[in-house]
Amino acid sequence: MTLLDLITTRRSVSAKDMRDPGPSPEQLQILLRAAHRVPDHGKLGPWRFVIFQGEARADFGRKLAAIYKQDNPDATDKLLQFQTELLTRAPLVIAVISTAGEHVKIPEWEQVMSAGAACQNILLAAHAMGFGAQWLTEWYGYHDGVKQLLGMEPHHRVAGFIYIGSYDQKPEERVRPPLEERVTYWPN
Repeated sequence: MTLLDLITTRRSVSAKDMRDPGPSPEQLQILLRAAHRVPDHGKLGPWRFVIFQGEARADFGRKLAAIYKQDNPDATDKLLQFQTELLTRAPLVIAVISTAGEHVKIPEWEQVMSAGAACQNILLAAHAMGFGAQWLTEWYGYHDGVKQLLGMEPHHRVAGFIYIGSYDQKPEERVRPPLEERVTYWPN
């Protein structure tokens, strides 16, 4: 498969449809190196990665459920169990943290986009390895208590939780907005 084939055929695989095996330690390093190769004006590296594998996924999930229960005291046991299992849906989850901030030369927006590009490179590299991947944020990507768990500073943001694993069925192609409605040529 060529690079263009990889880019034009990439499709999210739902985290709930993922299973073992996940990437090997060597493959994880390739995923991280791919994420590290994104455009980065000023060589700031305005992102970092938090890896969840094995029991760490369930441990973090229990902490998510505790935070969820604190915010939602009437939550059912079933809903709390779902929160506990959020990261166990895939064998590997990579949290991409945007550390973008004020800089004398580099606009914060460019730094944020660099973290988004890191997410996309992880997705593409996972696809190239034959894994399914899904970029999610969900409620825990925005919660201050979760940000504390991840050791984030107040100005940091979760760019995404990237779920990666094997899968059985190729996902169906989804309807996308017509490309011609999103392209103009200057001058128009």
